[in-house]
Amino acid sequence: MSATLPALVDHQPGNPLHGITLAAMLEYLIEHMGFDAMARAVEIRCFTNEPSLSSSLKFLRKVPWARAKVEQLYLRCRARSG
Repeated sequence: MSATLPALVDHQPGNPLHGITLAAMLEYLIEHMGFDAMARAVEIRCFTNEPSLSSSLKFLRKVPWARAKVEQLYLRCRARSG
């Protein structure tokens, strides 16, 4: 079974986030929106209280619901920018 697992992980047709790291998503959002706008869009403390890339990564890796909201924000922002 382990021989088929890498094939399943590497093949994700239709997943717009495939191959994009959480760090890359945050870097894009920070550059295009800034933490203030990110905090208004997704109300989480890592964007409002002394925000930084490293603190946001640490929090979002531990909290699946927050990560999902940030992923959706990233997809909306990318769709708007073309």
